Amino acid sequence: MKEPPEHAKNDPYLLETVFRSCELLKVFRSEGELLRLKDLVERTGLHKTVVFRLVHTLERGGMLQRCADRQYRAKIKWLGRSRFRIGYAAQAEDSPFSDAVTESLSHAASREGIELIVVNNRYSAKVALTNAERLIHEHVDLAIEFQTFEKVAPIISAKFHEAGIPLIAVEIPHPGATFYGANNYQVGLCAGRALGRWAKQRWDGAVGEVLLLELGAAGPVPQLRLTGMQTGLREVLPGFRRDCFIHLDSKGDFSCALELVRKRLRHTPARKTLVGGINDPCVLGALRAFEEAGRSADCAGIGHGAIAEARAEMRRTNTRLIASVAFFPERYGEALVRLAVGILEKRPAPPAAYADYCLITPANVGQLYPIHLESAGGGDLLMRRALR
Repeated sequence: MKEPPEHAKNDPYLLETVFRSCELLKVFRSEGELLRLKDLVERTGLHKTVVFRLVHTLERGGMLQRCADRQYRAKIKWLGRSRFRIGYAAQAEDSPFSDAVTESLSHAASREGIELIVVNNRYSAKVALTNAERLIHEHVDLAIEFQTFEKVAPIISAKFHEAGIPLIAVEIPHPGATFYGANNYQVGLCAGRALGRWAKQRWDGAVGEVLLLELGAAGPVPQLRLTGMQTGLREVLPGFRRDCFIHLDSKGDFSCALELVRKRLRHTPARKTLVGGINDPCVLGALRAFEEAGRSADCAGIGHGAIAEARAEMRRTNTRLIASVAFFPERYGEALVRLAVGILEKRPAPPAAYADYCLITPANVGQLYPIHLESAGGGDLLMRRALR
């Protein structure tokens, strides 16, 4: 409950009881929301006796309606008031996947009359912690957190929990938060099977090794994508040896993967190599390294995310990116808003909700993402970003 502003505390004309009554009415977050006396006490921070007297007066004055089960409904509508205030901490700046999520969430919130407060974690654990405190200071009704680092996830969750703010975690699980993102094992399984089928058809299954490009900082749950890839690949090629899987921590980054694979190719003989990664940027970086070394014919890769750069790459003749599993980040906003509103309206929420996914290939990319709707730039965008 807000106290009267500083300049008004000594205002002889200010009626504190009326001020508190106005603030009590504001805790109703949506039209038709039903709240018990207990809920009003929690949201206002006032003593139960004070809240009871305010509610009784407002009911008698026609501003509140008493409903069944001792619940109350506001009978007024605030003009120009947002339905909810939601805080969103984006993963990074200039990240194709994160940018798509942010844009879709902004549009969805606007359509629903929700005030969205956006901060950017800038791919930094330290900044993510600072941003969590900022959103708490802003008194948001709910927070949506998209940050990469598993090590700070429990701290961020604890901060929001202590402030009484519900939390939705995007892609990287946070303790106690509702999860929204890819079903990591299933999307990895889909990618691994596709990779195995390609190798069986094109190379007769004669694969020398598989490079698995990881993002260690994100923790074990996103890593399930690569676990699923191994399982799917070995389903199709059951004789494939476990020691042929080579794990590299690419940090999920184009330039890091490019450098790691460059170094590896300098010291390894030519062999048929499959590439699977935690996301598209790292796979595109690895394929670029093979191209620089003149060994593109010896590689084939699958990524996750189907970002614009990956789609552009799949449109190239003789591309070595044979597929990417799309999660459609451009649709995340609608799903996140629907999940957030359900939580704020006290409807049962699942512990995890998963994004739809689909295997995008050079054969179907044009149908799912028509070329005239794509933005210009294509696959070289990530290289230009890496060279900045």
